[in-house]
Amino acid sequence: MQDRIYHKIQKYTEENNMFLQAGAVLAGVSGGGDSMAMLDMLIRLSEAQGFFLQVIHVNHMIRGQEAERDQKLVEEVCRKKGISCQVYVRDVPGLAARLGIGLEEAGRMARKEAFLAAGSRLEEKTGGGGRILTALAHNKNDLAETMLHHLARGTGIRGLSSMKPVNGELIRPLLCLERREIDEYLKERQIPYALDGTNLEDDYTRNRIRHHIIPAMEKEINAKAVSHMAETAAILEMAEEYLSGMGRGLLRSCGTEEGFLFREDFFENEKILQTYAVREALEEIAGQRKDLALIHINAVLDLWNGRTGSCADLPRGIEAVRRYEGVLLRKKAPEDKAGALLRGSSWQIPVPGVLECPFGIFRTKIFSYSGEKILEKKYTKWMDCDKIKYGLTVRARRSGDYLVINQAGNKKKLTRCMIDDKIPGELRENIPLVAVGNEVLWIVGGRMSGNCRITSGTARVLQIEYQEK
Repeated sequence: MQDRIYHKIQKYTEENNMFLQAGAVLAGVSGGGDSMAMLDMLIRLSEAQGFFLQVIHVNHMIRGQEAERDQKLVEEVCRKKGISCQVYVRDVPGLAARLGIGLEEAGRMARKEAFLAAGSRLEEKTGGGGRILTALAHNKNDLAETMLHHLARGTGIRGLSSMKPVNGELIRPLLCLERREIDEYLKERQIPYALDGTNLEDDYTRNRIRHHIIPAMEKEINAKAVSHMAETAAILEMAEEYLSGMGRGLLRSCGTEEGFLFREDFFENEKILQTYAVREALEEIAGQRKDLALIHINAVLDLWNGRTGSCADLPRGIEAVRRYEGVLLRKKAPEDKAGALLRGSSWQIPVPGVLECPFGIFRTKIFSYSGEKILEKKYTKWMDCDKIKYGLTVRARRSGDYLVINQAGNKKKLTRCMIDDKIPGELRENIPLVAVGNEVLWIVGGRMSGNCRITSGTARVLQIEYQEK
């Protein structure tokens, strides 16, 4: 049985090109049965595929001694198998209380932070050699539970097909298995795992679906309900990809300097294509999906039948305005000091010297470097002066901006960096950038380019200090 299940996983990962150009896989291992089965399979697959495997375990500090037990189990198994293991201890209850959110959402945030941190360290260590993938142990039952949960709360095709085998750098190797198959694999391979006591309770919505609704469906409607729901999700995923592509295609002719303008010919298309195009536009302007729903898409579309000058106030600092020629979707112009910068202004930074501009005060100086400890301050940065070939400017973000993310020279779009750093969409236009052309050297208050970092070969240091007015 174990070889049959393993071969099933092998075939599934090959069909979905999961490990294509993979240099490393970060495996989320909680210590529960699903993740321990996935770890065993990934160890076997890494030997065949040749990728580096690293385990990430997050102790959420929720279950006291049980959490300590799970952590020790994962560490012990990794030690015996010779697998690299990184443990992150996060006060999830404290995070939930500070942000006023639920434990589940806070836990997701903690896990995402852990994977981002581990991925960044690994990327710097390997110099970008191959893709760094994140593996999660979701299975068909998880998929079915998620479908029902989203359906009950209200969703579209995307929400009913949200669990994909491959989603960018995120992979789910076990998504072709039902939970009973994983249990068989654990038994056959004699794999140790921990039972999470909270999974036996009905305090969480997902647990009620797991313990009551799905068993009733399998018993009273169809024993293969979970498998059939997984098949439906795969079909819906294809439909979602097709409609999203059509929406993006329709959007291409709508771009303007201000945002997106939907003219009369746009509203001659099928309503479903209008819906997907507006959704794509909203997400592009916002830089994320959160807080954007069908009600906001409909608010934009309804303006076509409104009077000229009518508008809709949308999340993430977005607005839609009915103009004579159509419906304009755009980012609201800020009413603060960054307003002028959004029109393309920039300021040259004197080196050495002092610059005062609407963003604040920038002070620079140059000094010889002889191995001093690098300053780790939020608003003071040291750069290798001789690696900066042209004049520095301060400005807001522009189209085409990018950041060099490591000393190997790998680049990432500025928007992607801001999303990864969890900078809210409404704040991104107001953050001062120290740049050379389209290359951002410093997101003030945040990360710095890998292109100008101090190394053992640095001769002169450029210090930049920022002070808000």
